[in-house]
Amino acid sequence: MSFEIIPAIDLKNGEVVRLTRGVMDSAKMYDTNPVAVAQRFEEMGARWLHLIDLDGAIAGKPVNLEVITQIRKQTNLQIELGGGIRNEDGIKRYLELGINRVILGSVAMRDPLFTISMAEKYPIVVGIDAKDGFVSVSGWVEQGKMQAVELAALFKGIPLAAIICTDIGQDGTLGGINFAFSEEIAAASGHAVLASGGLASEEEIEKLRQSKLGGVIVGKAFYEGRVNLERVLQKLN
Repeated sequence: MSFEIIPAIDLKNGEVVRLTRGVMDSAKMYDTNPVAVAQRFEEMGARWLHLIDLDGAIAGKPVNLEVITQIRKQTNLQIELGGGIRNEDGIKRYLELGINRVILGSVAMRDPLFTISMAEKYPIVVGIDAKDGFVSVSGWVEQGKMQAVELAALFKGIPLAAIICTDIGQDGTLGGINFAFSEEIAAASGHAVLASGGLASEEEIEKLRQSKLGGVIVGKAFYEGRVNLERVLQKLN
């Protein structure tokens, strides 16, 4: 897997938002037209879109399905989608819609064997979201008792598309990616890891490119003008 710079759209009530440290009440709205934002990312040269149904993550089922469908229909981006996907029917529904790969987060911790069986059949990304080293689930409102590195190790040798790891304590803070955490997850899992949570600058993206990580998710750093996405994508391409 080549290094990927993947812009993110988080959906809440059909709008583009970003959270701080995963707190839903902290949501800041950046755009009311997610389709137009996705199209802008494509025009800038993005190959992938990281798309999260935040309402779905809380509800445990798809909520922003209409918006997701329109983004799929109106862009040629490859899309990885997460938020509220808990069973095989949910996975198949999104893949049939044209989503390229599905992110399993909460269910990956609660039922690793199910997740492994799905990874053997479908293009699955495991999302490992951690606070103080321990996995959080259900839209980050529920703190688990399993260490993130322990969970990552369960998927060693499993045919995953990737692992996305997020340090919730850094997410949305613009305080910098937790490199050590990302690299620990990569070492424990043996998979390409997409670092997420807290990206601060274009210089940090360059540092990530020199690492052994598989890529980075760009969210608030773009929306707050810290990263010129078109410029960094041009360097990559």
